[in-house]
Amino acid sequence: DIDSSNDSVKPLVGVVYQDSVLDKQLTVKDNLYLRGTLYNLTKKQIQEKIDKIDKLFNIKELLNRTVGKLSGGQRRRVDIARALIHDPKIIILDEPTTGLDPQTRKMVWGAIECLRKEKGLTVFLTTHYMEEASNADNVVILDSGKIVATGTPVELKNKYSKDYIKLYKTNEIELLNSNINHKRVGDYFTIEINNSLEAVNLINKYPNLFIDFEIIKGNMDDVFLSVTGKSLTGGEN
Repeated sequence: DIDSSNDSVKPLVGVVYQDSVLDKQLTVKDNLYLRGTLYNLTKKQIQEKIDKIDKLFNIKELLNRTVGKLSGGQRRRVDIARALIHDPKIIILDEPTTGLDPQTRKMVWGAIECLRKEKGLTVFLTTHYMEEASNADNVVILDSGKIVATGTPVELKNKYSKDYIKLYKTNEIELLNSNINHKRVGDYFTIEINNSLEAVNLINKYPNLFIDFEIIKGNMDDVFLSVTGKSLTGGEN
């Protein structure tokens, strides 16, 4: 990667803010070059970094476009490219995929995951999309500025969420007669379970009830709701 003998600033941290900090009056290329010069990178080095970043975020097609004319997803790709231009060891992402379409969100996370594996990049993420935290090594949940839970995603799911069964085409009278605790949700019923083995036991015991069903694993949204007692909405907590 970049090894410049005249670097006076050691690259360590890159930051992608919730709101874009790109200069809307400049082109994408000018924004990236301006950022690179802050770390004493030469034009050649900056271009080499852009070439590498392009393989992850497809930004070359945007280089000569004014930032103010980019779509939200395009601007986000450039925001992340800007944060990576000096080859940091740590990157801080503040709700990086808010408002992005599924295709762009998938590309962003694929690129970040690639950098984690190949470059050993450490990623600090703040997000209201709790499932984005499912691939993290460690998760910290904050409520009103206080830490209310911490652990790996698996540990948190096991501790704070439950699996459940969705039952379709089932007669509620039969459910009542079986004494299985359940809840009606629209045109189906839900049954909370502690684990898959409990589901197997119920299916074996009451095969006539389980004509059409699916087992839903507890997720990080369930964890957040259980820990804080709040619904999960962007811009809060």
